Amino acid sequence: MRKQRRSFRRVKWLGLILVVIIAVVLGCYAGINRKNPAHEIGDTDHEIIHVMIMGVDSRKDDVGRSDTLMVASIDKTAEKAALLSVPRDTRVAIDGHGYDKINHAYAYGGHELSQKSVEGLLGVPMDHYIIIDTKSFERIIDAIGGVDIDVEKRMYYEDPWDDNGGLVIDLYPGEQHMDGKKAIQYVRYRDGEGDIGRIGRQQKFMKACLAQVLTPEILPHLPDIVKEVSSAVKTDMSVTELLSFAKMMKTFQANGLEAQMVPGQPAYHKDISYWIPDITDVRDLLASELGLTLTEAAEQEAQEAEDKYDADLPKDLKMLAHKTSGGTKLTDQDKKDSDDEPMKPEEIAVMVINSSGIDGAGAEVAAALQRKGFIISGVETGKTSSNPTTTITTSTRNTDVFYGMPFACVIRDGGSSNQAVVNIGRDYHKKGK
Repeated sequence: MRKQRRSFRRVKWLGLILVVIIAVVLGCYAGINRKNPAHEIGDTDHEIIHVMIMGVDSRKDDVGRSDTLMVASIDKTAEKAALLSVPRDTRVAIDGHGYDKINHAYAYGGHELSQKSVEGLLGVPMDHYIIIDTKSFERIIDAIGGVDIDVEKRMYYEDPWDDNGGLVIDLYPGEQHMDGKKAIQYVRYRDGEGDIGRIGRQQKFMKACLAQVLTPEILPHLPDIVKEVSSAVKTDMSVTELLSFAKMMKTFQANGLEAQMVPGQPAYHKDISYWIPDITDVRDLLASELGLTLTEAAEQEAQEAEDKYDADLPKDLKMLAHKTSGGTKLTDQDKKDSDDEPMKPEEIAVMVINSSGIDGAGAEVAAALQRKGFIISGVETGKTSSNPTTTITTSTRNTDVFYGMPFACVIRDGGSSNQAVVNIGRDYHKKGK
């Protein structure tokens, strides 16, 4: 009996590895499209399940927050699947806490409250959940022998979202083999694109993981992988369901897999950055990616939910850019930066990060940049206020464009030509002080 239990546990953890791989697959083949006949969503002839996949940044002193949030939708009848990435800054109604960023739901009430918040946004029930401890990602990548990633541009800055203020992201463009430490730098890097670019890199990273996991050389590493995954993954899925998904993986690939992001636009309110979702668009997208159409009742419910959401938006909320349709592909500017001519401010997207500890500094700097014509893609607060100097990180071709700022700063190279990051330090002085 004891031997059977050990065998059962081993099968379950191997199944969990397969589920992680499936999650990877769902995020990798966004470019493979195949038209299917449209069906009414909710058609009883189609068995559709939704799985919430969360990457959680767990900590010693609290439960942590969901750093990555995705929903895998699987039409078992049509043997088709799709993946929807939800930006962590998405502003949603969280039961008992009003409106807040969706990644805060996990801190308030664990995966149950996260699930309820996701269901309220998408209008569909979550049938299962998978939670992955992001602090274990580095060890898991090392266990599979690392990954090969073609870094699309120069990436450099001290990560302002790192709890300890010590993660320095320093990557050069080009094909390279990465261990867990380097791979995490690639996944965590954020620039003027904000969550849009970050999600695109996450999907690229997933594809690299899949390529590595499916090689024959992975077999000797299975014991180490089982050990790492068993301590990093939590799910309510049964072994039967895990293995069933694994068997369907090749069929999903053949029938086409979609990967999209919640449509919406960036905004900020009182120095806090948000992603404002388009509720009718995201619900229509969720259905259409599986070749389905919303029923009239579902369309009406979506419109009512959007009307209420829009009515509850703060009056002084500032929208920052045009609405996106949900795509997360890396742009040509990300892939290659061969033009040496400086760009115009209106062609450069800037992420503003307030790491100064000074309330309102982010909004003030964003307003100054907007007056100069720059596009503000987001305004956020860094997790540390230990940054002594205000820095602007952009490509070599655009360093001159940022001279003459109305605040003291150091301008340095890093990133692609159409983006920049302004990280406000303690040397910043607010107007009138």
